[in-house]
Amino acid sequence: MKDKVTIHTLKRFKQIGQKICMVTAYDATFAHILEEAGADVLLIGDSLGMVIQGHDSTLPVTMDQMVYHTAAVARGARRAHVVADLPFMSYQVSNQEAVRNAGRLVAEGGAGSIKLEGGAEFADTVRAIVRASIPVMGHLGLTPQSVHKMGGYVVQGRGEDQARQILEDALALEQAGAYALVLEGVPMDLARTVTQRLSIPTIGIGAGVDCDGQVLVCYDLLGMNPDFKPKFVKRYANLHGSITEAAGAYFAEVRQGAFPDEEHSFKATKNIRLAPGAPAPAARVEPSAPAEAGDKLGPVYGRPA
Repeated sequence: MKDKVTIHTLKRFKQIGQKICMVTAYDATFAHILEEAGADVLLIGDSLGMVIQGHDSTLPVTMDQMVYHTAAVARGARRAHVVADLPFMSYQVSNQEAVRNAGRLVAEGGAGSIKLEGGAEFADTVRAIVRASIPVMGHLGLTPQSVHKMGGYVVQGRGEDQARQILEDALALEQAGAYALVLEGVPMDLARTVTQRLSIPTIGIGAGVDCDGQVLVCYDLLGMNPDFKPKFVKRYANLHGSITEAAGAYFAEVRQGAFPDEEHSFKATKNIRLAPGAPAPAARVEPSAPAEAGDKLGPVYGRPA
């Protein structure tokens, strides 16, 4: 196994020009698969409110839910850096509450760092969390927790004033101690300028190729929702089609009585006759009789190795 990815690894990647590969994960199985595929960073995003829970925004996600999913991902990851979102209203009330909730994601969830949305207005919050020895990743541009303030999920920084504010916010977050910054839904020329001005890595989503890395929601890049087609997402698979086909084949075989067949069923070691009212004799395995292939179940359900 390669060396564990840390915040210092990511800073070094920027220095040497190596792109950072970041992707969301919400459970141990996906964490294991995505890490095996080469992910540098696994983000437990509050996007789980939409792709896992079925809400129309990230706002209903709670701290307990974030801790739960973070712990699951941390158990499935060995090499990748694990970063978890602070959900809506978990850090906006006070710095003390922000530090306490960030600490939960690290202590209970096993995260290596946390991510929060917002600019210069949260610089003191970032300082407080970093002071508690918890690394912080910032998030600027299209910030989903501010959906009502923005008037929807719209590109940010197209105007000169807004672009200047995003740059100033980025510099303020770096000054406050953030180790990296997500730029979401901003023009590529603005993202290029921010990336060049910062000494910390930028990770883009809908922000062009000049960021130091990229992040996508795993369900989006895998094509699991055919109705979701934003401009910034490229589908690298059609799992919606593959899953539908596989599950449909299973359902058809169940209805036809074709599954389970003999290959997927167990046999007794001797004929057992069950007489009415008589106790069933226990099957006895001879010491020299080898176990039939498939008798040893191991874990009952599939899980990461």
